[in-house]
Amino acid sequence: MDDIRNEVNQCLETLSNGGLILYPTDTVWGIGCDATNEAAVEKIYALKQRANTKTMICLVANDFMLEQHVAKVPDLAFDIIDLASKPTTIVYESPKGVAKNLIAADNTLAIRVATDKFCQQLIQKFKKPIVSTSANLAGAPTPTSYKEISTEILKGVDYIVNLDRDKEKSAPSSIILLKNDGTVKVIRE
Repeated sequence: MDDIRNEVNQCLETLSNGGLILYPTDTVWGIGCDATNEAAVEKIYALKQRANTKTMICLVANDFMLEQHVAKVPDLAFDIIDLASKPTTIVYESPKGVAKNLIAADNTLAIRVATDKFCQQLIQKFKKPIVSTSANLAGAPTPTSYKEISTEILKGVDYIVNLDRDKEKSAPSSIILLKNDGTVKVIRE
């Protein structure tokens, strides 16, 4: 428990200063930053050598925080979140209160309600969504464990969380597009 608290505090400091963290999520290891800080988001695109037209996922702590960052959360979203058997990210229309360079050209944003303890505590204390993007360079495979993360990524972040480093993380989340007109489309199973 103290370990988690210490790690959360270290991350809060880094995130508040616009830095990048490397952290274990409910899926794979992720690179994170303050999702409301445009300069910090830009740092992730630069580190991943990724075009900033490719969008990234945002993590929120709970349904309440989700509703603060989407103009209108479709009711179906809550059913999907409650019923999903694995971490599920939903792409919403008309996001708000996040960095402009996180929002896709079609005015959508992928958001997941974090389910693991560390991420939930971190985001609740930070009181803002954080970015979560896989810890790999653009085009490289997604690392499923800490030991698969490349040196470039390890050197490019400001803080690396010292939890779960020996744990194999399974797979990225499912991604579902949920439009306000009721359209549902599975983007990644």
